Amino acid sequence: MDVNPEKTVLYAIYHDASEIFTGDMPTPVKYFNTVIKTAYKDVELAASRRLLKLLPEDFYSDYEGILIPREDEKEIWKTIKAADKISAYIKCIEEEKSGNKEFLKAKQTILKDLISMDREDVNIFMSDFMDGYELTLDEME
Repeated sequence: MDVNPEKTVLYAIYHDASEIFTGDMPTPVKYFNTVIKTAYKDVELAASRRLLKLLPEDFYSDYEGILIPREDEKEIWKTIKAADKISAYIKCIEEEKSGNKEFLKAKQTILKDLISMDREDVNIFMSDFMDGYELTLDEME
């Protein structure tokens, strides 16, 4: 599960760039069924290609691999997906700490997703760092 950290960070920065055109579709809708999931992936790819065409020609080759996932870099994209899930989980924790109960079900669902990923990097992050997100500032001292 070794990935190039520099490339992974770079791809992560741009991984939602297509949402400039598509907007951010809620996860439950995006993954409602395989038809919607496949259609949305097609829309994301078309949006990424459209974005790529807006760049100066000199930039095209540098950004093509960043904006359009390549088959041989699946592990990088899986790592980014895992980080995105962790970020969503942290958002749920923050909302819950603020008294917003609307995120409780999402928090449970995302936690199940993170566990089912069965990734060493996710497990390490969850065991070593996640407790800190549950604490208040006063409790951190």
